[in-house]
Amino acid sequence: SGSKLLCAVVFLTSLVCSACSPKTGFVHSASLDGDGRYNIKWGFDESTISFEAEVETKGYIGFGLSPTGAMASSDIVIGGVLNGSPYLLDYFTDSSRKVHKDPVQSYQLLYGRENDTHTVLAFSRNIQTCDDNDKVITGSTVRVIWAFHEEDVGASGPVYHGMNRGRKSLRLLNPGTSSSIPAGTAFFDLQNEKVHVPDKETTYWCRIFKFPEMKRKHHVIRIEPLIQKGHENLVHHILLYQCDSNLNKSEINREHECYHPNMPDSFFTCETILFAWAIGGEGFTYPPHVGMSIGTSIDPVLVQMEVHFDNPSLQKGKVDSSGLRLYFSPNLRRYDAGVIETGVWVSLYHMLPPGMQDYITEGHCTQECLQESLNSEMPSGVHVFAVLLHAHLAGRAIRARHFRQQVELPPLASDDQFDFNFQEFQPLSQERLILPGDSLITECRYNTKGRMNMTWGGLSARDEMCLSYLIYYPRVNLARCESLPEITGQLKFIGVKEIQEPVTTWPFVIKSPKKFSNLSFTEAMDKYRWTRKRGKEFNEVVRKLPMNVRCSKIGQDEWSIQGMIVSPPELKSEQTSEDVLPCRNVSESQFESFLTVFLAACLLLILQTHLHL
Repeated sequence: SGSKLLCAVVFLTSLVCSACSPKTGFVHSASLDGDGRYNIKWGFDESTISFEAEVETKGYIGFGLSPTGAMASSDIVIGGVLNGSPYLLDYFTDSSRKVHKDPVQSYQLLYGRENDTHTVLAFSRNIQTCDDNDKVITGSTVRVIWAFHEEDVGASGPVYHGMNRGRKSLRLLNPGTSSSIPAGTAFFDLQNEKVHVPDKETTYWCRIFKFPEMKRKHHVIRIEPLIQKGHENLVHHILLYQCDSNLNKSEINREHECYHPNMPDSFFTCETILFAWAIGGEGFTYPPHVGMSIGTSIDPVLVQMEVHFDNPSLQKGKVDSSGLRLYFSPNLRRYDAGVIETGVWVSLYHMLPPGMQDYITEGHCTQECLQESLNSEMPSGVHVFAVLLHAHLAGRAIRARHFRQQVELPPLASDDQFDFNFQEFQPLSQERLILPGDSLITECRYNTKGRMNMTWGGLSARDEMCLSYLIYYPRVNLARCESLPEITGQLKFIGVKEIQEPVTTWPFVIKSPKKFSNLSFTEAMDKYRWTRKRGKEFNEVVRKLPMNVRCSKIGQDEWSIQGMIVSPPELKSEQTSEDVLPCRNVSESQFESFLTVFLAACLLLILQTHLHL
């Protein structure tokens, strides 16, 4: 009887502990600084997220969640180990960056320790705490701020951290693919060789490479960036395109500024996107059943690597050798992967008025394009397993929306806290089937409040884009599925009546009315007196305009729907932007813990009574 009672006590104790204590399975990790002095691990379940910070200090550690990446209006936790005892306090900052102790202590200390060089601190909180001073954690980008000091927190509070601080954007609840691949996996590098970066704001640099010769089919299973140290903010994105395999061998290793009037003709054959990396991304690992095929007659042989250098301070003397590393294996997966570029066709016809707090652009991958291409190539549909959402500096939020028979399904991907400096492929928690006749909308929200002139669709970081890159399987002959609103309706809004014909210049020139006569359409748009009210009305007009469809195949071929004018679909139902967990406050959590303990005690009492009998 005594042994049975002891077993029951041990079992119930473990039951209570597991119910009341957060799980500490840290399956994700990141280095928050460039030198590896501040590293975190984290894990989460349906309601709780737990962190472990390992920092090169014997003083306090600061960790926070910020709406902008700055100190103001942030949710902060500060802790350390003092005289062998770990401590942790929940703080918040107001709009003036003043630090306040949070009346509701939402963070729970799990453990802490330190040695001669480092402090380790583990803590947890509810994903939704219902505390107005805490930041709600969602699947969107989270701007993590960090700091540390050589001294612990004293009676008067934490000492100012000085230069030991920084920020890093992460997706805590959707953290990307694992970098784990089998040891010894073969790889090859595509790297520029000492490119002298021009001292201008935006440069796109292109170079043609030849993939290694393969005697049989292989699969690329991981691609990661090779960014030259110190150039993390200079290299904004890298795109990899498939080129015409019949190009002359003399084109191999040829390099030139992309989109330049003197760009080699061979560069125009490189149009099919194979991979996209953008600033802040850590690389991408394909799922176990999918890979990028190389080595067969229809696979890429010659590729073009396009590197976007973003140099707003016009630095001189920068020499860059960044690129990509591709890991490949002879052990074939079941499916070949493909990439579809969807969203707004990059053009000056994509325009944003100045001074707008919230301006919405929609790029359509139309029902007509997916009907024609998938019916011909894969009537059973394709499976999307990762999405990269892409915009520039005015971007604030992006959604890749999915419709079937005009009824909206959950989004393929979304980011309500978009960060220009953190763009990487988001793996989908569940693969999504895209069927013939489905449609997609890439929806981008912009803020142009600080701008005095129009923002144009274009290549510069100060221009704008609205794109989503979908990685899917099995590979089909569809490279781009995009749209662009008709220009006529946009010009009509500002009162343009006639343009000069024949069109001999770009941007084309306005003929009437007189106030816009002999101005290019871009100059006319800038001259128009924009107000927030007019900008909102313009936005509503543009979203209802007929669209020019882009529906292109791999290479330079097109589906027949390309260039056709269609109207935006009439949607039968729509979904809200992002799901937020229902509010669970501290008292509710405490009550659940109390209830668990109470029930366990009752069960223990029943067992004791039974054993005595």
